[in-house]
Amino acid sequence: MTVKLPVLSPAAQRLNFNVIGSLRRLFQPIDWAKTFPWIRDPRRVLIGAAVVLAVILLGMTFVDAGATRFARTLPRGVVDFFNFLTDFGKGAWVLWPLGLTFVALAALPRAVTPIAQAVQAAILVRVGFLFVAIGLPGLFSSLVKNMIGRARPGVPGRIDPFVFDPFHWTPAWAGMPSGHATTAFAVLAAVGTLWPRWRTVALLYALVIAISRIVVQAHFFTDTLLGAVVGIGGVILIRRWFAAQRLGFSIAADGRIHQFPGPSVRRIKAVARELLA
Repeated sequence: MTVKLPVLSPAAQRLNFNVIGSLRRLFQPIDWAKTFPWIRDPRRVLIGAAVVLAVILLGMTFVDAGATRFARTLPRGVVDFFNFLTDFGKGAWVLWPLGLTFVALAALPRAVTPIAQAVQAAILVRVGFLFVAIGLPGLFSSLVKNMIGRARPGVPGRIDPFVFDPFHWTPAWAGMPSGHATTAFAVLAAVGTLWPRWRTVALLYALVIAISRIVVQAHFFTDTLLGAVVGIGGVILIRRWFAAQRLGFSIAADGRIHQFPGPSVRRIKAVARELLA
């Protein structure tokens, strides 16, 4: 007895081809030493980690408890307002639109002219970069926070920034780093990388989300601070990975990252007209 497999539609075939091709392109072998030069000399990484740890410990000692106590004195209306805003720090607000956009672009027919094909590929790469650069730091944060097991403000019955229970694996003990802050600052770094003119808007968004987590007493100050480090650091690493694959970026001889020019609005409109024709 033979089983007939369903025949994929042309759009589904293009989607399958482009997604598999994108993954293969993304995971080609790279020159690790060139992509991440600190592998050969990790002293800068160790110094940076020591500085972050020192700042976190100082913040835990002198800032966290006071910031949480101040948040408890805020008027109910202020807390409710930030409770509304904080929801926009969830990764789903960003990742779902990006993922659906990537799928839609991958299912489109291939443009005819070489220039139009280049524009189509450039847009797909940028959407893919945003999705990976924002999603992976958030995923990393979700895993690490459960391993660290820091109690959220007030969970042990008191405001104590030094209460930890590693590998507790419950939301109440998943305070550090803040997932919302990780996502917000990953958005800042990723958007700011591709479109520098939007950095101020992205920075305001990231700061509002980080502050909201403290105001609604979901996190201590240092939870959001470490989330910012994870979000920005993650985007820097992912950008270097994309550059090693020459996807939207390249690595110069001196190790600096250069971004490939993006398509103009005029060219994007022209390609859209071509694909819809």
